[in-house]
Amino acid sequence: MSKYILVFGLVVLAVFAAACSSGSGGAAVGKTIKSGPAGNNLTATISNADGVLKKGSQEFTLAFTDVSGKPVDIGAAALTFHMPAMGSMAVMNNAATFTTTDTPGVYRGKADIEMAGEWQAQITYEGPSGRGKFSLPVTAQ
Repeated sequence: MSKYILVFGLVVLAVFAAACSSGSGGAAVGKTIKSGPAGNNLTATISNADGVLKKGSQEFTLAFTDVSGKPVDIGAAALTFHMPAMGSMAVMNNAATFTTTDTPGVYRGKADIEMAGEWQAQITYEGPSGRGKFSLPVTAQ
């Protein structure tokens, strides 16, 4: 009998842990890579499981929050990882693609970062919260 109680308890714990870490209820999902002002009293946060942007194909979350930290529906969002030309190296622009989540203002993104180094995450949005355009410096490893 005690084996069944233990198994039941472990199943309940696993379901609870999965629900708490699903990310559908919070703004940032995982660890913050970079956060900064997005205009109109908003903050934008780029995050992923590791809290690190890496060279190559990857997934991340882009979330917009108000001053109290609650997600804000900003409508459509776009992000391009931009690295200016250096010496003989041409300018690089790696665009992200987004899908919406169950939480308005929180987007799942995918991007392919060409190389490690210093990038500018150039973000634009337009919708119920107005229009905005801003950049966040990020480092890819």
